Amino acid sequence: MNLNLNDWIGFTGVAILLLAFLLNLFKKISSNSLSYILMNIIGAGLACLASWLINYIPFVILEASWTIVSLFALFNYVRKK
Repeated sequence: MNLNLNDWIGFTGVAILLLAFLLNLFKKISSNSLSYILMNIIGAGLACLASWLINYIPFVILEASWTIVSLFALFNYVRKK
């Protein structure tokens, strides 16, 4: 298997998203916690970038939406603190 930079960016983003999901699923972090929100922003942002680099627009839309929703969650988190 020959992975290029686009693959590594996408792999890293998806791994961060899955880690956040699993940590939340096993009650290690809350979906309202700063770490969960940041993991979603970073993971979705990286997955969006990788999708953009390979010109796969359906996933650009999905991951960009995920990033934007997570940014709103961050703004709400900061506003409440």
